[in-house]
Amino acid sequence: MHNKVVYHAMKALNAPEFGLALPVLRFNFRGTGLSEGAHDGMAETADVAAALNWLAAEYELPIVLAGFSFGAAMALYACCDPQTRSQLPFDPRADVRFIAALGLPTQAEGRHYRYPFLSQCTLPKLFLSGDHDQFAPADDLRDVAATTANPKRIVLLPGADHFFAGQLDAMQNELARWLKELLA
Repeated sequence: MHNKVVYHAMKALNAPEFGLALPVLRFNFRGTGLSEGAHDGMAETADVAAALNWLAAEYELPIVLAGFSFGAAMALYACCDPQTRSQLPFDPRADVRFIAALGLPTQAEGRHYRYPFLSQCTLPKLFLSGDHDQFAPADDLRDVAATTANPKRIVLLPGADHFFAGQLDAMQNELARWLKELLA
């Protein structure tokens, strides 16, 4: 929740200088920070669903779901994977209009992550990463995007790593630009 990428993405969504002025909810997954519970690796999709449910009830606005790293993976699973969605108490996708996956991991700690369910996900999606992301090599992310249903966009920021070091402003501008195009 207090990660610099999450913070800067939040600013792109709601700070006046970006022109979107969207309400934003940042939260910690179970077992992170002061959150109760234990980290599971997939049950966190229920955390995404609960947050989306609260946002939909509170604001009655179309939802832009943006996640970073593990949060991006959980957002995609919660909204795009039919098997995961069927196990949640309600459909978290109901009010989601767009999904931004920032630094979506494809490999970490000797594990490889694939997202075959994205071939059927027709929500507009942004894959935004650095071209030197140590958890999502550019070729891996291009492969994920190539098998993902349209509409989609992939943006690889030159020289940026997983945490967009030195490229946080560029990340914010790309995220805001994509959303402004969709909301126009």
